[in-house]
Amino acid sequence: MNLDNIDFAQVAILVAVLVISVVGHEIAHGYAAFKFGDLTAKNLGRLSINPIKHVDPLGTIVVPALMYLSTGVTFGWAKPVPINLRTVLYNGGYKAAIIVALAGIAYNLALFALAFCLFKFIGFDGFFDGAVAEFVFMLAAVNLVLALFNLYPIPPLDGSKALEYLLRIFGLHGVANWLNSIQRYGFIALVIIVISPLKDYFFEPIRYAVAIMRMFL
Repeated sequence: MNLDNIDFAQVAILVAVLVISVVGHEIAHGYAAFKFGDLTAKNLGRLSINPIKHVDPLGTIVVPALMYLSTGVTFGWAKPVPINLRTVLYNGGYKAAIIVALAGIAYNLALFALAFCLFKFIGFDGFFDGAVAEFVFMLAAVNLVLALFNLYPIPPLDGSKALEYLLRIFGLHGVANWLNSIQRYGFIALVIIVISPLKDYFFEPIRYAVAIMRMFL
């Protein structure tokens, strides 16, 4: 890795965007659970907007920065917010569990929409020149990627959790139980996908969505 070719300002913008995106994603899960009576995240101080309480140094800073520098693409994560699903299910049923599962994605989509509109309708002129424009553009792109990536129904991604409880709503408990039983293997499956040729097919819908976004900016 040639340090002379590294744009440290761009890396700093990327890290700032990721902190805002993944920390807010986790807070959204906790807040949704809180609305259904689960006080776990609140009692542990995990509904705070203080990023220090949520940042995973490896997943929020180191891995995303190294991935970006070596491949030009990136993703990251924060410390998962603890949730007592028994409380959520007791107070709101399977629909509440789906809302909690999708809350982080909803946050990312909201940030994407906000950043997209700022970039599209205010543009580069004046205040939005330079680093600020790059920050807003990256905020839109990263949150679109995070939202779509988390929609995949592969454990432990949010899409798999939402799908599990959707299956239960329709009475397909056998399939839901199977999906729940493979949670422990999901991360291994994701790693295999990311480091193998399968990643080209796996990320193609996301690349296509980002390309469409660029067309409208």
